Amino acid sequence: MKVVFDCRYTRIGQHDGISRYTAGLVAALAERHAVIMLINDRRQLAKLPDLPWELISGPTSILEPLVALQVNRLKPDVVFSPMQTMGSFGRRYRLVLTVHDLIYYSNPTPPPSFSWPVRLLWRLYHLSWWPQRFLLNKADAIVTVSETTRDLIAEHNLTRHPVTVVRNAATAPPAAASRADDAENAPAGRDRDRSLVYMGSFMPYKNVEALVRATALLPDYDLHIMSRVSDRERLHLEQVDSGARLVFHNGATDEEYGELLSRATALVSASRAEGFGIPLVEAMGQGTPIIVSDIPVFREIGGDAGLYFDPEIPSQLAERVRQLEDPDVFTEHSRRSVSQAALFSWGRSSETLWELLAAEGSRHARR
Repeated sequence: MKVVFDCRYTRIGQHDGISRYTAGLVAALAERHAVIMLINDRRQLAKLPDLPWELISGPTSILEPLVALQVNRLKPDVVFSPMQTMGSFGRRYRLVLTVHDLIYYSNPTPPPSFSWPVRLLWRLYHLSWWPQRFLLNKADAIVTVSETTRDLIAEHNLTRHPVTVVRNAATAPPAAASRADDAENAPAGRDRDRSLVYMGSFMPYKNVEALVRATALLPDYDLHIMSRVSDRERLHLEQVDSGARLVFHNGATDEEYGELLSRATALVSASRAEGFGIPLVEAMGQGTPIIVSDIPVFREIGGDAGLYFDPEIPSQLAERVRQLEDPDVFTEHSRRSVSQAALFSWGRSSETLWELLAAEGSRHARR
C-alpha cells in the first residue's frame, strides 16, 4: 500500500502547531510503514525526517483545487493531509483530511502572516459552515486532534464521514529531555524560578492581555513571552499594565524554551478557545505545572494535573500561582503533570492514524 503524507504545511525556520503535528506524526508513522512526503519548498526538509519526498505546488497556490492531478502521478492508495483544505478534484486515491479546531468561526481574524488575498479568502471561508462541510464531505475520512473538536464537528454536522481522534503530542525540548523521566524525578517547587512561561501567538482569542494583568498582581514574578512578536504588539502588551514584569524572547530556540520551562513555576495560557494545546503537554512532560483557562479542551489535555481559572478574571490566575508556592502543592501537581503528559505520544497517535489509513487503503484496493 502506498501512503502519501502532505507535509506542505511545515514551516521554514521554526515550527508552529500544525508544522509540529506534521513533523511528529510523519516521523512516527514512517516507523510503521513506508511514507512519501509532499513538500512545496526544499527548505521544509530541514524540519522533516529523512524520507522519500515529492515537490508539488504550495497549499495556498491557485493550483490547490487541482492539486490531486499532481498527486495522482504518484499512484497513491491513500493520502493524509494535516489540514482540511487539500484540493480533491480528479483524485484517484482515498483522502483523509484533518480539522484542528473551529476557532475561526467565532474568531474570524486570519493569521497576519498570510498575504491579503489569502486573508480575504480566509474570512469568506469562515462566514458560513457550508465551505467546510463541502470540503470534508469530498474526502473519505476525517481526523481531528481532540475529543473536544470531534464533538464540535458533530454538533455542527460538518461531515457525514466518521471522525477519528489522532491526538497531538510533543517532543521534549532538548535542554530538559531528561528532567522528568518519571514522576519521582519531577523537580520540587523550591528549585524553580519565580517565572511564568507563555508559548503561543497574539491572536485576539489567545487573550494574552489577561496574562499581563495577572502578572502585574504578582510583582515578584516574570512573564516570559516566547514567540516572535512585532514591535506594535510588544508596545501594546507593555501598555496593558506597566506593573507587569515582561520578558520578550522574540522566538526562542527549542533549547532556550526547554531550559526556561524546566526552571519555571508554571506554563500559563488564558486562551478563550483552542483545538489542542501542545505547550501544555511540553510543560507537563517535564513536571512543570500548567495554569490555564477553564475551557473544555484544556480540561481534556490537563486532566487533574492542571490548575484552571476563568480567562476573564486575571486575579484567579494570580491566586493559582500563589497556590504553587506551597512545596507540597507544587510537587503534587508536578507529579500529576508527568503522568498526564504520558498519555500523549506520537507513537500512540501514529498507531491510531495507521489503523485508519490501512482501512482506507484496503477500500481503495477493493475498488
